Amino acid sequence: MGKDGAKGLREMLDAGSQTIAQDEATSVVWGMPGEAVSLGAAQHVIALDSVAAKIRSLADSMDITLQAREA
Repeated sequence: MGKDGAKGLREMLDAGSQTIAQDEATSVVWGMPGEAVSLGAAQHVIALDSVAAKIRSLADSMDITLQAREA
């Protein structure tokens, strides 16, 4: 269970994305997160209540430039 999502997360990692999986302690079902961890697809394995802060931290550390599209 969860292999398709875990493979997708691995593809994202391989493409250069930062990846996060919920830890086992806070998971109701450890299917997809467990598969992601087993595949080595999750760089950050953290509690559910820490995910939003981690995303914010990762976003703050990135050099992101948004440009308006020309119509």
